[in-house]
Amino acid sequence: MSPVFPTVREVLGLVPVRHGAPRLVAGDAGLDRPVRWVHVTEVPDIATLLGGGELVLTTGIGLPADDTGLRAFVGDLADVGVSGLVVELGRRYVGGVPRVMAAAAERRGLPLVELRRATPFVRITEAVHALIVDAQLTELRATEEIHQRFTELSVEGAEPAEVLRQAAELAGCPVVLENLSRQVLAYDPAGENAELLLDGWEQHSRRIRPAGRTAYDPDSGWLVTTVGARGQDWGRLLLRWPAAEAAPPTRLTILIERAASTLALGRLIRRDAEGLERQIHRTLLTALIDHSRPVDEVALRAKALGVTLDRRHLVGVVVRHRSDDPAGDATDLPDDSRAGPRRDPVGPEAGPARLRDLAEAVGQAVREAKLTALTSAVDDHAVGALLALPDPAAEERSLAAFAAALRRVRLDAAPPRPPTPRPGRPTDGAGRAAANGGVRPVDGPARPAVVVAAGSGVSSLREARRSLVEARQIAEAARRDPRDLPCFRLPHVGLAGLLHLLRDEPRLQTFVERELGPLLAYDAQHPREQLLGTLRAYLEQGRNKSAGAVAAHLSRPAFYERLARIGRILDADLDSVDQCLSLHVALLALDAVRTS
Repeated sequence: MSPVFPTVREVLGLVPVRHGAPRLVAGDAGLDRPVRWVHVTEVPDIATLLGGGELVLTTGIGLPADDTGLRAFVGDLADVGVSGLVVELGRRYVGGVPRVMAAAAERRGLPLVELRRATPFVRITEAVHALIVDAQLTELRATEEIHQRFTELSVEGAEPAEVLRQAAELAGCPVVLENLSRQVLAYDPAGENAELLLDGWEQHSRRIRPAGRTAYDPDSGWLVTTVGARGQDWGRLLLRWPAAEAAPPTRLTILIERAASTLALGRLIRRDAEGLERQIHRTLLTALIDHSRPVDEVALRAKALGVTLDRRHLVGVVVRHRSDDPAGDATDLPDDSRAGPRRDPVGPEAGPARLRDLAEAVGQAVREAKLTALTSAVDDHAVGALLALPDPAAEERSLAAFAAALRRVRLDAAPPRPPTPRPGRPTDGAGRAAANGGVRPVDGPARPAVVVAAGSGVSSLREARRSLVEARQIAEAARRDPRDLPCFRLPHVGLAGLLHLLRDEPRLQTFVERELGPLLAYDAQHPREQLLGTLRAYLEQGRNKSAGAVAAHLSRPAFYERLARIGRILDADLDSVDQCLSLHVALLALDAVRTS
């Protein structure tokens, strides 16, 4: 029975009832029964006409005169489920109702009330029915607000956290969203202690067994509904209703079902983007980096998701593509050239699709390495992971296992793609290119298209941001590093890493402009020459002009002529070790500034 109806106790407090000087003579245990309707009768066989939940009013004129008949009358009313029996004294019974009637009512827990003063029954029925109708109108208005609120959330594509916040606000009760493994995806404690709410959640949740897709489990005090669509269930939405009270009102059943349908619709809309668990991971990692949520809240939400961050050794890891161009990362993709044209993503969706693939690969690598971590994209080109290790001594071993698993995930599906012949450019590097008289360098082993970088390990979640930011900076600095290291750390990136850390320093930017400004201005006016690339090839080959010409795909005479022009533009002696060192540092600093 829905608690929107007034209880027997509330009815006894109404003015028309109090006018009759009511006295409870039996069945005080049933005073909180809801009253669905009021029915007046003077015949003993009325039970067959009732449906349960009625408050029966009578003067007793037509009731049986014998004890057996009175017991049967009370028993029939109790069997059908009436809420209570009210007897007006003065017509049949003067001093009080018969003891046998009171005893029978007490045994069945049926409230039996005497009205010791004559009272028009019509006033009682009017007052009670007005209370019932008013309660039903209130319930209807609340239901209408629920439909309107969740319709707006569906149209807006609200995040799960916002859906649960609205549900908890409307219900005034804690709400929890979990996956099928009983891990908490989102929650709103509705002002209660969140830590107590989620403590031992998985074990507690497994004890909540409602009988139906949407049902109330009175033993645990939770109203539960399954979340899913198109025959694919992926979670449960739970609303806590105090077990000591009656079953939740109908509006809460409507509320939890509408909230569940909103969550399911949102997941369908986002199914081509990222999973709900990954969204929560991203929210938590972003919160750590941006300081947008208290650390304690992040730890609690992560623990509810199955990732314990408290009292763990934490290591920030960032995996990113060496190139920001999706077309430039073909070295570790499967070789599907024999099956027809490539199906690599192109156009505006290529970047997001590539990032989603990388995020999935990182997540799978974490699982294969048997590690615990929060993982998600941290920007448009990189995926971050916060590893939670039980022991600092396991840091290097865990990073090596992760890097190896990531390489298996990305490379073992198929062998690397062989170099693709380019028109006019032999793939063996032996011939000269038709264009600009240059030669293509000899092809060596392809570098992996991704960089794995790790920050310094920390012992507190409050320091996790430092490790994540450091890992991101190392990954940026290592993008141009020719080495194929399983995992880059701060000592590996050396000067490039230092310059990347200083990239926002105005004095470093001034140094770059002083050293390279004239050459950058020249290249801006002569876009077909791009002398900066020639200078880079020369310096990266240790000032070896022959090797620099090969790296720049130029003939030696053309390369030498360009070097002479660069020297004149910069007013620099490119045979001077000191001046070349300064120019090389300026180039590394320029790279750091441009990738910030």
